[in-house]
Amino acid sequence: MQEDFLHYVWQHQYFDKIDLRTTDGQLITVLKPGYRNADAGPDFLNARLQLDEVEWNGAVEIHLKASAWHRHQHQTDPKYDQVVLHIIFEADQLVQRLDGSTVPALALAARIAPDLLQAYHDLLGQPAAVLPCATQLQAVPEITRTSMVERALLERVELKASVVAALHQRLNDDWEATAYHTLAAAFGFQKNSEPLARLAKALPLTIIRRHRHDLLQLEAMVFGQAGFLEENETAAKDEYITALHREFNFLRHKYSLHGTALAAHEWNFLRLRPANFPTVRLAQLAAILHARPALFDAMLTAADLPTLTKFFQVPTSAYWREHYRPGVAGKVPGLGKSSIHLLVANVVVPLRVAYARHTGQIELVESALALLSLLPAEHNHITDDYAGLGFQHRSSADSQGLLALHRAYCAPRRCLQCAVGSRIMQRNLAAR
Repeated sequence: MQEDFLHYVWQHQYFDKIDLRTTDGQLITVLKPGYRNADAGPDFLNARLQLDEVEWNGAVEIHLKASAWHRHQHQTDPKYDQVVLHIIFEADQLVQRLDGSTVPALALAARIAPDLLQAYHDLLGQPAAVLPCATQLQAVPEITRTSMVERALLERVELKASVVAALHQRLNDDWEATAYHTLAAAFGFQKNSEPLARLAKALPLTIIRRHRHDLLQLEAMVFGQAGFLEENETAAKDEYITALHREFNFLRHKYSLHGTALAAHEWNFLRLRPANFPTVRLAQLAAILHARPALFDAMLTAADLPTLTKFFQVPTSAYWREHYRPGVAGKVPGLGKSSIHLLVANVVVPLRVAYARHTGQIELVESALALLSLLPAEHNHITDDYAGLGFQHRSSADSQGLLALHRAYCAPRRCLQCAVGSRIMQRNLAAR
């Protein structure tokens, strides 16, 4: 059993309330169970209860065992002083607030109907490679599944936007710098997003702005700070890399960049096609920084998908069209449409939503989400599995929603917080 089950039971009041009493004998009347808290602190807020003759307004905390209160150090956290009732399955310990007062507890083990427990086990007890409810999914109306995917999509986009908002705050409310850092991390395409995010910190936009007119200098700083200009036998024979190295040595001294560069071994090449090598992605990023002096404004105001596609389709320098790595020749394709679509989904959309929240322009959220509906569906083993189970999968909005559903609900088995799982629970209960 997971705590989510007790959350579900408390939220819907699915327990025997006859002669409802705390573990120390106080009579309980639930006037309002409160609402789920999505942030740090107690599980339910603004609950209204009556204990004997006294009415209480406050929070409700839920654990499987009462002793989890102390294990989680709630007795030292002032946020939990507002808890007026501790919902537990098993009363194994008395618990106290910060001031030492005892928190009243309600043990539910003997008050939950066996049918409800069985319906819960039927939902979560099924072994499934994709999602726990796979064998019962066909009984759920399509509108319920679709609305849940849409909800998961919005949660995923809001989560990405909150990361952008936090970055914006750290960068002193500079939207252009925020766009630069967000774009750099996204150019890592998962395998190299972490080193590219660190590269953006090691090469501030203030320096790039001074040299973005000169692609040679820009590439010198990008590849130098990335650690790819360290001398080796192959690169030493390459005139272009030698020129980059010479430029970088001058610029590194000018801007006191000594000791801030990454090392070449920190980048991932394993199991990547040459077109996805980090060196290729760095050249593409440098080309965009050179050709697009106003990143944020362009990504915010682009009216349609063709305009955004054109924004990202910038040819690299002649050298990087013919080399995958420093000194290693080979024909290199430009930034492909699938990569551009990922950049729209992971950079443009979160940036627009973060800006919309910051400025109160809620209509921008809808236009940002509409972009995802214009992008083709992304195919991977997760989205394909869900499509095979009957979920709609026609656009990137569907793909992003399915990925969010899987990662936030299905994989961690948060079934009772999912509209699909809740519908199945209600159906299983009705059938008993």
